[in-house]
Amino acid sequence: MYELWFSGPVTHVFLTDDALDTFPPSLGRLLVGWVAASLAGIVLGLAIGRSRVLSDFLDPVIDFGRAVPPPMLVPIFFALFRIGTPTQIATIVFGVIWPVLINAVDGAATVDRQHLETAKVFGLSRPQVIGRIIVPSAMPKIVAGLRLSLSLALIMMVISELVGSTSGIGYRLMTAQQNFLITDVWGCIVLLGVLGYLLNSSFLLVENRILGWHSRARQNA
Repeated sequence: MYELWFSGPVTHVFLTDDALDTFPPSLGRLLVGWVAASLAGIVLGLAIGRSRVLSDFLDPVIDFGRAVPPPMLVPIFFALFRIGTPTQIATIVFGVIWPVLINAVDGAATVDRQHLETAKVFGLSRPQVIGRIIVPSAMPKIVAGLRLSLSLALIMMVISELVGSTSGIGYRLMTAQQNFLITDVWGCIVLLGVLGYLLNSSFLLVENRILGWHSRARQNA
């Protein structure tokens, strides 16, 4: 793994040419897909969670959508976006949006009614209620969904690069398997494990800053 990825010159931060050709495309797709899915999931989830009409109408659609295996839709994404990065990002988005969406719906739907009544007494506007009551109340569940979706994004990144890609970790893993390059295969596997660990650790640092108030409130309760 060292010779494959990290034996490059100091000017390249010790990354080899293979690493420079492999890491950036994969990380770019992963982050773009995860951010897009997260934003869409949070906005839609909050709207659905606070609307009985939307909830009754869209709950069956959500249950159907999350039951569809994302790899089964790759041919459809090929037809819509053609082979390339847009198809891979669409695959990631579809695969990782569900934990965020479902947790956002649940978080918005279970806001303490007392808090909403208090906001009404103080004359808070609708945007103020959303920003000061609904979003903070739903945030712990939303963050839990974001953490799960980040792990899924790594898996979906690899899956999206196995078909119709000419770059990325998934593509490198597939070509190594086809050419019986066992060392390269294990190098890719270990790299994915390290990348997953680093992403999760980074997310936990951000989570502790965002939800520090929540942890303190639970300790004082």
